Amino acid sequence: MSLASDLIRGNTETIILAQLIKEDSYGYQINKTIQEMTNHEYELKEATLYSAFRRLEQAGYISSYWGGNEGTGARRRYYTVTDTGRDYYKLRTGEWKKSRDLIDILIQTNI
Repeated sequence: MSLASDLIRGNTETIILAQLIKEDSYGYQINKTIQEMTNHEYELKEATLYSAFRRLEQAGYISSYWGGNEGTGARRRYYTVTDTGRDYYKLRTGEWKKSRDLIDILIQTNI
């Protein structure tokens, strides 16, 4: 759904941080969780996901490490949120709530 994608796009990093605050994880699992949480109405494109990981890591909001060999396929790169990332998440969720409140005010009608 392109409309949902347009509304969500600016919050990709916050969505990823929310998943990592719950537990360390890797790209495929995060995307799978997002799809399941949204009843498959939203998913991140792989390029979007890994670009966001790079930005978050360069900013110091997350760090990564290689997981052990789980027995199937290549080793997985896991991501974990840093204390700075937790602070950034709190800032971004506050901004989201304020934006949501303003949009609710602006689109209300008496119809």
